[in-house]
Amino acid sequence: MSERQSKQLTRHDMREIALRCVYQHLLLGKDIRKCLYEAMKGNNEVDGYLYSLTIGTVEHEQEYIDIISKYLRKDWDFDRLSVLEQSILLISLQEILQNDIPKPIVINEAIKLAKKFCDDDSYKLINGILDQI
Repeated sequence: MSERQSKQLTRHDMREIALRCVYQHLLLGKDIRKCLYEAMKGNNEVDGYLYSLTIGTVEHEQEYIDIISKYLRKDWDFDRLSVLEQSILLISLQEILQNDIPKPIVINEAIKLAKKFCDDDSYKLINGILDQI
């Protein structure tokens, strides 16, 4: 991907790339930097926002898991969520807590990702958790 192409990525596109990378990291234990490099097809210039969504999310992973776990039902734990749901929630917390993106925007984007990639009702769970945070 050329520098010109990477600058044309929308934030929504970057969220989808971040979702793929964080998903692979959680599911396969894949190094997040390697995943990001592969997702960018070897382009060494990664947008700072995309870098934050991927690397930053993993750097704060346990902190975010602890926060999310507080808002799950008492008989649930984080591992009970699908890996895609986990990934969307982790990226969303990165956006809210580190990137200072307004919560309504983050929730809307998380719902879009959940509707596209998760089970039919996953977006409701994600919306409910993020709305409480």
